[in-house]
Amino acid sequence: MNIAIIDADLIGRKKHRFPNLACMKLSAYYKQNNNKVILKTNYENIKEFDKVFISKVFTDTEVPEGVLKMPNVEYGGTGFFFDKAPPLLPEIEHIMPDYNLYDEWIKEKIELGAKPKEFEDYVSASIGFTTRGCIRHCSFCVNKNYNSANLHSPISEFYDPKRSRICLLDDNIFACKYWKEIFQELKSTGKRFWFKQGMDERLLTDEKCEILFNSKWYGDYIFAFDNIKDIQVIEEKLKLIRKYTNKIPKFYVFCGFNHTDPDHYNDEFWRNDIFDIFRRIELLMKYKCLPYIMRYKDYELSLYRGIYINLARWCNQPSFFKKKSFRDFCEINGLNSACYRYMVNFEKQHPEIKKYFDMKYEN
Repeated sequence: MNIAIIDADLIGRKKHRFPNLACMKLSAYYKQNNNKVILKTNYENIKEFDKVFISKVFTDTEVPEGVLKMPNVEYGGTGFFFDKAPPLLPEIEHIMPDYNLYDEWIKEKIELGAKPKEFEDYVSASIGFTTRGCIRHCSFCVNKNYNSANLHSPISEFYDPKRSRICLLDDNIFACKYWKEIFQELKSTGKRFWFKQGMDERLLTDEKCEILFNSKWYGDYIFAFDNIKDIQVIEEKLKLIRKYTNKIPKFYVFCGFNHTDPDHYNDEFWRNDIFDIFRRIELLMKYKCLPYIMRYKDYELSLYRGIYINLARWCNQPSFFKKKSFRDFCEINGLNSACYRYMVNFEKQHPEIKKYFDMKYEN
């Protein structure tokens, strides 16, 4: 058959610097069965192919509705079905990914002026899941229907020794009772590795910290601080982290989501949410960690939308965050800028925010 595989996020997003694992597995399976497979980077001439597989990770990536209705098109992934996405067939799920699927696209991008560094995850990383599932039931999360984290694949299933590092996509590695065996298996490869989705610091113990912070790690240690209600346990774990490493971990700071009533938002909620973000940032500053603001889509509904945007601009650029307070950051954007106006207007309405606007990482 003549088969096209479409990574919809590659087409529909301004920046997309990570390969779609399902696309690479589909490609490997159909190439293995002597089909002609290409990565298609547009929605033109779809009818020319016997089969077209479309996958996306992000729910807001747009795909033409007419394309999805075509008889030769199949589509899947969390971007289409969120927590109800049907799994790949076992023989596809557990195949070595086709790490060459994106080669021609990468070559074209570099010829057009892109920097090779932008494609490191495409060309240098073995990618896969050692476990699937989580124990948290977070209502905003694609994994909310899981009750546990269980073994999914041995590392050998997706490990390419020619690649310099290993990227794990596990949902909650420390919730799996076999976490130690997985770390031992990773160590045996001799490669650097990291868990891209972040780790659950609430499950850290002395044993886990000792193994984690003595691993051959790649990049930032990434955790999550999703809810202000966890502030006490987060501080306990931050103290534990600091027993084992002086490195600077990064924490995803999820915001713009009503954990107690996801369908109800009002001015009081938005005000409290902004204050809660700053309280979390304050704690992370105290233990020399970096926040990374993750905005739930409903932040767009807020009267303080501009504050959310500029908090992300401040925190998600460590070069600014480490040197400047939020007030400093808004001021360097210019006293006539929207950034500065958002800050001033919020402070006029809620003057008690002043101490948070002026706190600095370096202090």
